[in-house]
Amino acid sequence: MNIPTKSLVVLLFGSLAAMTGATQAADETISVKKSTLVNLVDLLVQRGVINKQEGQGLVSAAEQEAAEAAKSNAAQAKSGGEPLPESLPAANTETLAVMAKGKAGKIKHVGYVPEFVKKEIRDQVRAELKADVLQDVKQDAKTEGWGIPGALPEWVAAIHPSFDMRIRFADDFFGKNNEGGIDNVGIDADGNFFGPYNWLSINRAANTPQGGLNRQVALNPNEAILNTQKDRLRLRERFRLGFEANLTDGLKAGVRFATSNINNPVSNDQTLGNTGQSYQFAIDRAYLQYDFLDARKINWFSLYAGRIINPFVSTDIVLDPDLSFEGVAGSFRLPFNRGGNKLAGYKAPNPTARFGINQGQQTPDALFLTLGVFPLQDIDVSVNDKWLYAGQVGADWLVFNDSRLNLAVSYYEFQNVNARPNPLGSHTYDWTAPQFVQKGNSMVAITDFNTLNGTCDDTVGCLFGLASEFKVFNATAMFDYAGFDPVHVLLTADYARNLGFDKQRIAAEFLNGIVNYTGNKPRTTAYQIRVDVGQPEVRRWGDWSVNLAYRYVQRDAVLDAFTDSIFHLGGTNAKGWVAGMQYGLAKNTWLNLRWLSSDAIDGPKYSIDTLNVDLNARF
Repeated sequence: MNIPTKSLVVLLFGSLAAMTGATQAADETISVKKSTLVNLVDLLVQRGVINKQEGQGLVSAAEQEAAEAAKSNAAQAKSGGEPLPESLPAANTETLAVMAKGKAGKIKHVGYVPEFVKKEIRDQVRAELKADVLQDVKQDAKTEGWGIPGALPEWVAAIHPSFDMRIRFADDFFGKNNEGGIDNVGIDADGNFFGPYNWLSINRAANTPQGGLNRQVALNPNEAILNTQKDRLRLRERFRLGFEANLTDGLKAGVRFATSNINNPVSNDQTLGNTGQSYQFAIDRAYLQYDFLDARKINWFSLYAGRIINPFVSTDIVLDPDLSFEGVAGSFRLPFNRGGNKLAGYKAPNPTARFGINQGQQTPDALFLTLGVFPLQDIDVSVNDKWLYAGQVGADWLVFNDSRLNLAVSYYEFQNVNARPNPLGSHTYDWTAPQFVQKGNSMVAITDFNTLNGTCDDTVGCLFGLASEFKVFNATAMFDYAGFDPVHVLLTADYARNLGFDKQRIAAEFLNGIVNYTGNKPRTTAYQIRVDVGQPEVRRWGDWSVNLAYRYVQRDAVLDAFTDSIFHLGGTNAKGWVAGMQYGLAKNTWLNLRWLSSDAIDGPKYSIDTLNVDLNARF
């Protein structure tokens, strides 16, 4: 803080007067040593520090202060007390009298700061603090809702809207040496076509007169065989609008609307090019959530019901980022290290801010257990509905500063999702055909041509389901290093293995065996290694983040319906690299660039490179 030159001069004279007065006896008449003062004033005038008029005023002020100090000393001596410092005005005698009650025979001298110097200092401090004070006031107004009139209903302040929008430029490049495809349909040694098949289209056509697999391929290859050779450019859009309402302490309700491919659980993208037709718009989430917080605001457990957010620590090799869960779940936490202030200044970032990574709905320095029961498909003709039972245990640890470690072990058991063969002449197990698949999982024929008495004219059948059961073990580790704040380095390792694959059972139940290539050994392992460098969340101009990952997902390692929908254009049986970059263009507006390069692990050669350029906005 800079004190004005004039103030420094006066302060100097006050201190000088105090020192000269301190060397005199208490009963002496206080006088100003004019020669010293005048010489000093002349020197300052000559140096241009002050002008002549100001110098004369300073001398007069010093003389007046010395005279007042002399009067005060005389009064104090008359009463028998110790004389006060000669340099101070009478206005401060009460304060200094108290200060003088120290050791006997000694006087404590305090330099005098004139009132106009104090005023200038106060004005300068006020100016410097004004911006900080205004910022604090604005934040309090926002937090406490000063701008909301008291006449409005309470529910208005309790509702919190959210919005995000994404425009995607998606370009898919297929390897020139890819096998199969709509222009080069492959035929194996037995005269059967090989894929990659579009199993959903085949199942939809299963009970039509032209429903046989080979005939369907011959009539319309676009329906039964996936594209493997024609590069494709698409413009896509995702729009989501959500509302969350605080109902009472700890309890809130939420709903989110989104553009949607109604029958696709892992994508909210709407492809542009509908000849002016309206977009599909669906309820993406609708839920109740209860959080139990104690008096210290520690969250001990959270309960979810309805169509809810993904509550598990996970990556996109198991669960796609757009996937919502239907059912009930609970996350229970056992806090530790709550005796200090380590968490006082920590603010957890959005757990899904990094694309493809979910750090879970947890709080740092806690052990946690998350359990969930989720119905997948309600079957009218069977009590054996399709379900997902999931459990996860782990630790969320703020290791040091803002560096955070997440460890989680999960188990996902999908019940009744695998196919069962129909008895001869029966459609009992048609319901085991999946409502949705992407590609990659091993498939078997549920209904063959004998069952439909020739309606399906191919020996491999015309209705297909998943060959394997899915009981997936998943281990995930994430370490978010904050030593370069605001830049973070996040290291992620993810491993998954399907414990439900039983080749002997499949061979015994399905005489035609698995109809798509699996190799000689079960293909049930998946893993991913990834590194992210940059801000944990891109929210304003100049924020940035880059990432690089390698992933390897065998055919039956995870359920292909729920895994990432972008890598290898969705599904399993793929390996390759993913590189990405995020950059903030403005407040709550950012660019997301990703390059994905993948190859099929087994079966016909099938390579796909994908470029995604996303423009994102939110509030």
